[in-house]
Amino acid sequence: MKQTTSKYLSGKDKSALIQMKRIALIIIFFMIANTSFGQSNSDKFVDETLEYSMHYGWIDGGVATMSISETMINDDTLIYIKMDARSTGITDRLYKVRDIYESYVNPLTGLPVKAIRNISEGGYKYYNEVSFHNDSNHVSSQKSGIIEVPDSTFDILSAVYSLRNSAIHSSLEIDSIIRLETYFGDELFPLLLRYKGIETIKTELGKISCHNFSPVTEVGRVFKTEDDMTIWFSEDKNFIPVRVEFELFIGSLRCDLVSSSGLKHPLNIR
Repeated sequence: MKQTTSKYLSGKDKSALIQMKRIALIIIFFMIANTSFGQSNSDKFVDETLEYSMHYGWIDGGVATMSISETMINDDTLIYIKMDARSTGITDRLYKVRDIYESYVNPLTGLPVKAIRNISEGGYKYYNEVSFHNDSNHVSSQKSGIIEVPDSTFDILSAVYSLRNSAIHSSLEIDSIIRLETYFGDELFPLLLRYKGIETIKTELGKISCHNFSPVTEVGRVFKTEDDMTIWFSEDKNFIPVRVEFELFIGSLRCDLVSSSGLKHPLNIR
């Protein structure tokens, strides 16, 4: 596919490029988040570090890093996930991104207790804290107040924790769709993922056998069709996201795992 740099984009296309970068960073956040948990409270993964690079054609788009730890809040032990992403190279000069997402998760239920979104993208800045009260089906947002939500509502990071458990403990069937309710950007946002099967992909780390998922995306300004995005998770006990790739109106973008440390199980690389 022909690649286009921002220098030659029209105003409309530049807006689409900005939208693309924001979506890309969001995708990195929730795809990485699932790596930090195990199949049960006694088998959870902690102290893992995963690093990703993002490319738009030949242009370096950015990097993302995830850290995971346990923390105490009000005498409760919680899982604390921190994800930060930043633009690099040409992208950083054209459109600087410094985004931080944080999530505090109950390790027994997998449901979020609190989520923080702190983003700086170009001249746009946004900060919000959301407390989750799944026992009474509402969230409390600093920006929007109290909002009613469905049972088992997640933030973006904890949503993929649920995905990981589903993938490990249930039989995955081709074209089956997993639906998760999330609260993101101060609105309810259903996350739909279609399972496409097993595929071996070539990466900088080597060949890795992966589960292939296609999030059902909204067709419109940015995506061309409903299946223009694909996420690959390693077909091993780590079930870590290895790659995310999607086609956009103005080109294709790919995010790749470039390094990992602290994994509980060896990454199955050929």
